[in-house]
Amino acid sequence: MEKLSSLLKRIWKGLVLYLLFAGAFSYAMFQGGFVSWFLFYSFLPFGIYSLGMAFYRIGEIEVERLLPKTDFNAGEPLKAEIRITRKSSFPLFYLLVEDQLSDELKQSNLSKNTKVLLFPGFKKEFSYKYTIDHLIRGEHFFQSCKLTTGDPLGLIEKEEKANAENRILVYPAYTDLIYQPFENHYDQGMTASRERVQRDSTMVIGVREYQPGDRFSWINWKATAKRNEIMTKEFEQRQSHDVFVIMDCQPDHRFETVVSFTASLVRAILKKGAQTGLMTNTKDTASFPIRGGEKQMQQIFYHLAKIKPYHSVPFEKMLETEIFSAHQSVAFMLITAKVSKELIEKAGALGQRKGAATIFLMKDAKETPDKNEVTLKAMANARGVKLVLVHDGQFASAFSEVNLR
Repeated sequence: MEKLSSLLKRIWKGLVLYLLFAGAFSYAMFQGGFVSWFLFYSFLPFGIYSLGMAFYRIGEIEVERLLPKTDFNAGEPLKAEIRITRKSSFPLFYLLVEDQLSDELKQSNLSKNTKVLLFPGFKKEFSYKYTIDHLIRGEHFFQSCKLTTGDPLGLIEKEEKANAENRILVYPAYTDLIYQPFENHYDQGMTASRERVQRDSTMVIGVREYQPGDRFSWINWKATAKRNEIMTKEFEQRQSHDVFVIMDCQPDHRFETVVSFTASLVRAILKKGAQTGLMTNTKDTASFPIRGGEKQMQQIFYHLAKIKPYHSVPFEKMLETEIFSAHQSVAFMLITAKVSKELIEKAGALGQRKGAATIFLMKDAKETPDKNEVTLKAMANARGVKLVLVHDGQFASAFSEVNLR
């Protein structure tokens, strides 16, 4: 139906152009005189240009979108250049160019020149630039540019969508954190978190008296002979602190805060030299085993860049999966925007069996906890689960002394 309507519109405008030609020529022939022929010759260039525009193929215009890179962080600006190339030098009175952006990109803070009016004339190559001030997290696709041109009389108008495909990946924004393992606070007092301690036998820092459990190879014979009692070497202790991060993906207006804090936490743990894994309850529950290194961070950040606010199973049900049975004495860190009694109970049971459990509850910048959340925090503390409130824009406070209390 649309094609038929467009065809009838073109036929009608062509007929109008023909009638204008015929009318101007007839007026000059029958009226005669300078004025009538002046009007005819004045109309002639516009009419001929409109006739040429009717046969001009706008599809011969090629469009290329140039991007500085394909990987960004959320909040970064994007400066794009649209480069247009034509095969012929047919003069174009105007060319309206509009970059067709996805709905997600339109939500970003756009500059207003994604749609521009150009006057190329006889030029075969020309370009323009625009800026997206603040990119939002996700995988974004650029498909095409809409081109519109026509004649000065407005009788002939042509429109075309030129393919110009690009893809960018916007990773979640992160904050530089100084990660430090939590200590567990119980009603009975304070206990150190369960961490595996290894001794670096290549770094001797001193000697001490023998203690039951010391290896025979650790004995320092020179110090033993000098002091007439068994002395052993004192080695530098290094702690291996494995962390498993579990992120809640249920739809919430604070979901982007959840993703951003998860990225910041994972990055801080890996930068600290510890190992970490990640599980998210997306449509297809995703899990990354506990590992360290730059490659692990890249894989997790790629997953967080594309993740959507959708949960396949309730957050507390994730803690019942068999995957946790393989982990031995690790610190579990749960990140969510909503906390419940069931979640605290499951986290407490998991922490008692496998290791320390911490729940990070995401809040808006100036949001305060309600009465129910205050009660749940006391309940979590009684069960050996640390419940930490983290406000948007204040991620660094998650590991501050204030939150440790």
